[in-house]
Amino acid sequence: MMSVYQGSDFKKISGGRRRPHRGNRKYETGSYPTHTTLSGEGHSIVHERVRGGNIKLRVKKCLYVNVTDLKTGKSRKCKVLKILETPANREYSQRGIITKGALVETELGKAKITSRPGQEGVINAILLG
Repeated sequence: MMSVYQGSDFKKISGGRRRPHRGNRKYETGSYPTHTTLSGEGHSIVHERVRGGNIKLRVKKCLYVNVTDLKTGKSRKCKVLKILETPANREYSQRGIITKGALVETELGKAKITSRPGQEGVINAILLG
């Protein structure tokens, strides 16, 4: 997978041109965003090596979400029926992309995603209403 440069060598507050004084560095690389999508079948998690040799789990496709009812304190694995709204980007709900803060319709009712699927490898939510 290709990396994304996240350094700030080329940024300048004024409109002037800035030339880099050195090349890119390994510690300035990032990666493309993981667009976790709602799939009709299957669940896909990718293991990715990140800086420091650590492993980051990224959910690529999901079908289920862990929903916690705050009133009873119990959690259940529920099927996601559809994505209602995503605060990160209005277009994401149309494309079926799940991010933190997204409102989803589950078997139990409306739920709000509390985890970061592209960073944590799991999708947790709390039941609303």
